Amino acid sequence: MPTSEADRVPGHRAARLAVVDPATGEIFDEVPDQQPDELDGVVDRAHRAWHGWRADPVVRTTALRVAADAVEAAGDDLARLLTREQGKPLTESYAEVARTAARLRYFADLAPRTRRIVDGRPVRSEIRWRPLGPVAAVVPWNFPLQLAAAKFAPALAAGNTVVLKPSPFTPLATRLLGSVLATALPENVLTVVTGREPLGARLVAHPGIRHVTFTGSVPTGRAVAEAAAASLARVTLELGGNDAAILLDDADVDRIADRLFWAAFRNCGQVCMAVKRVYAPARLHAEVVEALARRAKTVAVGPGLNPETRLGPINNAPQLARVEQVVKQALADGARAAAGGHRLDGPGHFFAPTILTDVPPDSPVVTEEQFGPVLPVLPYRSLDEAVDAANGTGFGLGGSVWGTDPDRAEAVADRLECGTAWINHHAELSLAQPFAGVKNSGVGVAGGPWGLYGNLRPFVIHRPQEA
Repeated sequence: MPTSEADRVPGHRAARLAVVDPATGEIFDEVPDQQPDELDGVVDRAHRAWHGWRADPVVRTTALRVAADAVEAAGDDLARLLTREQGKPLTESYAEVARTAARLRYFADLAPRTRRIVDGRPVRSEIRWRPLGPVAAVVPWNFPLQLAAAKFAPALAAGNTVVLKPSPFTPLATRLLGSVLATALPENVLTVVTGREPLGARLVAHPGIRHVTFTGSVPTGRAVAEAAAASLARVTLELGGNDAAILLDDADVDRIADRLFWAAFRNCGQVCMAVKRVYAPARLHAEVVEALARRAKTVAVGPGLNPETRLGPINNAPQLARVEQVVKQALADGARAAAGGHRLDGPGHFFAPTILTDVPPDSPVVTEEQFGPVLPVLPYRSLDEAVDAANGTGFGLGGSVWGTDPDRAEAVADRLECGTAWINHHAELSLAQPFAGVKNSGVGVAGGPWGLYGNLRPFVIHRPQEA
């Protein structure tokens, strides 16, 4: 495992950060609780490594391909450790590891294009692209490896170095990933730091960081942007969502129910672009509630290492308390739980998969991002009413429209105020497409060539045309 500054001091016992298995609620491992004053050395080494790393794009391409192979070779260890600390089913952890390797390969083969400017002047002008410098990548606990790769793969491919900070709830698999990548990358090109706050706050405010890329809550995102502004570092913020799914009056409920359920409940609902609200026509509302509730009542819930499990625990105790609170508030406001609505008995951070009906539209479970295994289903009487409700929050990450006429569904989807809209599915992304939100869902663009160019700055060179 990578060592911290304190680990290097002879006789010094570095502070440690305990890691809890969400399936049991018990501590099962620990990592260094690095201190903010260690960051000066970390960022300085990243800056010095940047000079060599940015110099040769061919070397970078080769190194990133080797890194992808190394991630795949370590897949079993990474996936099992990820499930142990995050809670998701093992099959989903394997998929996350595969996505991490795929992203490294994708960006290894992506290069910025030099562009010539032709504007009638007797000057030859070219736009070239240069890396920014050390990048701070701050990653949440729901997809620790996949979201880390979404940040470091384009940054490294562009010629930057990266200081990566995982959530204190899920640092283990990220530290292991850092060790795996260290076999393929030059020293200090990618450094993983772990610890409690204010480590992350100090990292994003560090004057040696030139780009901050962060995924997390809206309040923390605002604080990150404010801190980064002191050094005028570039920021890319993905700040979550409250995605709405609109079912049209011609929707085939039996046909779409499975897809709709898993669009909301994958990773126990802990997905920024999961369906978090369903709007169904009044005449279909009861049928939709019944179809989703039937699946919620029968889905296999348990530890992620159990091969029968389809839905694991909520990752951490504060988030479990948050989910419980918004559900209790909804029920107190008059909502009814068609399925679930409560914690599950026994150890661990388990909450029963919950379908809510009769929910007041101003209840926090509708207006805020609940980020757990809870789904409110609301009726509508006109399509304009449904679109207005879908657009009626401060979020704008994604949304979807479901119906048997795809052209009609697409026309409705085009009215959604979000970064990505899907027809008859949800939360499926290609490595080659941009990913961005509007309103409070974020600033900047990740994914595809846009993600690469977000880690570069233009450099224009002029020379007179020869006579």
